[in-house]
Amino acid sequence: MMKYPKDSKCFQSPWAITKLVPLIFLLILMSYLFYTIGFLIFKNSHECDKKPYTISLIKNLFEQTPKLPFEEKTNISHIVFGIGASSKLWKHRKEYIKLWWRNNETRGIVWLDKEVKIEPSEENLVPTLKISSDTSKFKYENTHGDRSGIRISRIVSETVRLGMENVRWIVMGDDDTFFVIDNLVKVLQKYDHNQFYYIGAVSESHYQNIYFSYNMAYGGGGFAISYPLAVELEKMQDRCIQRYPKLYGSDDRVQACMAELGVPLTLEKGFHQFDVYGSVFGLLAAHRVTPLVSLHHLDLIEPIFPNMSQVQALQKFKDPIKMDSYGLMQQSICYDENHQWTVSVSWGYAVQIFRGIFSARDMERPARTFLNWYREANYKGYPFNTRSFSRNDCQKPFIFHLSNATYDVMTNETVTRYIKIQPKPNPKCKWKMEDPAQIQMVEVYKKPDPYLWDKSPRRNCCRVQSKKEDGTLVIDVGKCREHEVVEL
Repeated sequence: MMKYPKDSKCFQSPWAITKLVPLIFLLILMSYLFYTIGFLIFKNSHECDKKPYTISLIKNLFEQTPKLPFEEKTNISHIVFGIGASSKLWKHRKEYIKLWWRNNETRGIVWLDKEVKIEPSEENLVPTLKISSDTSKFKYENTHGDRSGIRISRIVSETVRLGMENVRWIVMGDDDTFFVIDNLVKVLQKYDHNQFYYIGAVSESHYQNIYFSYNMAYGGGGFAISYPLAVELEKMQDRCIQRYPKLYGSDDRVQACMAELGVPLTLEKGFHQFDVYGSVFGLLAAHRVTPLVSLHHLDLIEPIFPNMSQVQALQKFKDPIKMDSYGLMQQSICYDENHQWTVSVSWGYAVQIFRGIFSARDMERPARTFLNWYREANYKGYPFNTRSFSRNDCQKPFIFHLSNATYDVMTNETVTRYIKIQPKPNPKCKWKMEDPAQIQMVEVYKKPDPYLWDKSPRRNCCRVQSKKEDGTLVIDVGKCREHEVVEL
């Protein structure tokens, strides 16, 4: 037998053969794949009206994902207002509703206890009027309240039963509540109306919140309920109400039912209950960085602007709301370096000038120009930080209220002018610094920002531009520039 040398190239090791096996298997697999594709091409060319194979194959192999229908952003047409009203007060309080109601835009019902007279000329100026259903079958055992709270608490359910179409939100309010419509819409756009949402704010009185609940949206300030949640509430509310005969009013009954449904309060601080007395200037001049949505208790607080009725005062907001509702009442803080003054702008409402330098931390706290719900001057009675209203005569602010507002189309800029309408002049001061008393008017220039509340919350910045010879201080307000800080 002939023997080959061990290093002969004719000899193939078992390792080399094993490498060939997968290759052979791959060739067989590819042949089978090409045969299958050819068969499919032939079959599809005869059975599918000779459509191109690639289209037919894609349709057979891949199921297209269905596209979701386009859903427009929430707008005013998706909101229905339920306004709780009293026939005794209707003649007076309908004037508040006329200020914010928009004919052919807003939808809603005023729910009354009895029929009231409505002039034909007013029919388009207020919502539709309806009489609430009888609530005498429900128990009411609170000795301090009024059983009308049961009637008002059922407004959401009664509105649902009307079967109105294309409703996403039901918004509750009282007949002495003023709404800023565009800001309400902007707030609700943040939330999925298909989910369960109960949106509102608590009271400005710490004691009221303890007595009722920090989990309750106060109805006078207004609250919003998503329509699916309103439907669920309607199904169980009458049974729920019977379980709480000792509760005081309407909003605590609604919150009790929300607790049974397991839906917490989503807090939006732009709803203002105003459980305070006196002047709310301090609250509005240092408004939180959030859209102003509502103002309540208009018959209890002093007029928003001095020396006029409440209705006249609220009418002054008409132009600022039309030009830039998102910026209404938003505070900006800056310094006049030449005079060592601190300036606070509450856009569309008021400007304050202080002698000396106040930190932004101090200025963003509301000055206590008001008393709490129990008429006490107690700084511990509020669920937020406040500051005293400048006891030192030299530190009392010079206040300028809105006089007029115009809009320049060419520059896309608003010009608001503020003047002194204080009944008394500021007290004399012995400080050796220039006196703001020389300022007779403040002009504020600001470009509207339609995306203000689509971004993370931040105060606008203001910059003191100049002082005109006629005693006018000019201020620019707008988006903060890169690295801009409120400092001196």
